[in-house]
Amino acid sequence: MRVLHISPGPAADETPALAALEFLPHTLHFCSIDHADLMRAPQADVAVYDATTNLSLAPSMAERLATIGIDAPLVVVLTEGGLAAANSAWKAADIILAGAGPAEVDARLRLARTHVTQVEEEDGPTVVGALVIDENSYTATVAGKQLDLTYKEFELLKFLAQHPGRVFTRAQLLQDVWGYDYYGGTRTVDVHIRRLRAKLGPELEATIHTVRNVGYRFSPADPEAQEDETGDDTD
Repeated sequence: MRVLHISPGPAADETPALAALEFLPHTLHFCSIDHADLMRAPQADVAVYDATTNLSLAPSMAERLATIGIDAPLVVVLTEGGLAAANSAWKAADIILAGAGPAEVDARLRLARTHVTQVEEEDGPTVVGALVIDENSYTATVAGKQLDLTYKEFELLKFLAQHPGRVFTRAQLLQDVWGYDYYGGTRTVDVHIRRLRAKLGPELEATIHTVRNVGYRFSPADPEAQEDETGDDTD
């Protein structure tokens, strides 16, 4: 999971809850509350704001992130005193008390991310041109013809299609699609990408781009932006 840690102060002032992030198996990116710094922040699955030293920004932080284009669910870290001010108008996915331990912090981050994913999935099938991905029936069709996909091929295609334009490294895809309990190598991703392209057919195989020395990107609306050949998975 990619976690954006937003702090109004130096890391030395971290609460136990925020310090616990460094011991969890997540990819952390530290960011200040400065607008320019937030603009440069990478894509994240969850954003965590430390409101223990600056509670005044907590009520508007979710809207501030949305304005910048950061659509990750927001988790706010509060002291017990700050908890009295918290309310639904903050639009935070969850709240963590400053003294929370690693296990609680990890559980709340996962729940915040899972809740948003479930809400997105309830909106209906993911449609990309002739490609329709329906998680309710676990089917993917192209121009009405059902694709014969394995479970992981379906999960990989769904994940990429739900994040169009984003570049994911092989390690990130292993983490988000295969999970933390998978011990195989990153070549597994290459094999599944190759099979997916073959099953998507000549009209749609180019939607999965290989970004050389980085990973893969799903870009259905930009067929000419193939600066790297889609068939080259060796990097």
